[in-house]
Amino acid sequence: MKDPILFLNGISKRFERDGKSVLALDTVSLSVAAGETLALCGPSGSGKSTLARIILRLVEPESGEMRFLGVDWRALSGVRLRRMRGRLQMVFQDPLAAFNPRATVASALGDPLRIHGLASRAERPAAIAALLERVGLPHQLAIRPIHEISGGQRQRVAIARAVATKPSLIVLDEAVSALDVSVRGEILALLGDLQKTEGIAYLFITHDLGVVRAMADRVAIMDAGRIVETGDARQVIADPRSAMTKALVAAAPRLRTANPPLPLKS
Repeated sequence: MKDPILFLNGISKRFERDGKSVLALDTVSLSVAAGETLALCGPSGSGKSTLARIILRLVEPESGEMRFLGVDWRALSGVRLRRMRGRLQMVFQDPLAAFNPRATVASALGDPLRIHGLASRAERPAAIAALLERVGLPHQLAIRPIHEISGGQRQRVAIARAVATKPSLIVLDEAVSALDVSVRGEILALLGDLQKTEGIAYLFITHDLGVVRAMADRVAIMDAGRIVETGDARQVIADPRSAMTKALVAAAPRLRTANPPLPLKS
């Protein structure tokens, strides 16, 4: 594997719930290489989203090492952290909840360009039009309010916002699970094209092994806050070793059909 752009070692996190201490993450270690897709898969409550929030510095771990682009990610703060945040972006499951519902498409895409100093006020309309074109949307959509466009279009806008800062890594947290099957395939194809042209790495959080097989180079399976299996995505799905991986494969009978619903990653 190439030198990782994201490296986690021994990440642990506890939460207090109803007066009890709950171990949400238990010494989790993983890495993502440049241009790679690592799928993080597991049942609800396994710790996937908690790990995503820790990677994004929205929640702080109790222990463990995190390095992003060779930098001690936990040690950054203030201006240095803000400067680096543009290199690490996220696309959420619910594209409507991820935006200000009063915002227009133009304002949603203009914010990262302004915040990170990537385009002047005069340059922003052309930059926004170019971002929309990159995700297969017409530039005329820029004037539309976010809440008036379809779910698939909103997710494309969310992806455009994520790539606006030229990130090295995008965390996708169940980013296609709320979409219709046909739209899901279109979004996955778009993500694949962007990865090829931009060299972006993805940490793809999902419970859908069909999406894992279509998108991922490697997969890490989580259960009860720990990674219980990791390896080449197709190999892990074809020959699961852990009890959790076997249960996930058994719950996805479409994986064993001759005609998978999504194109396989080449």
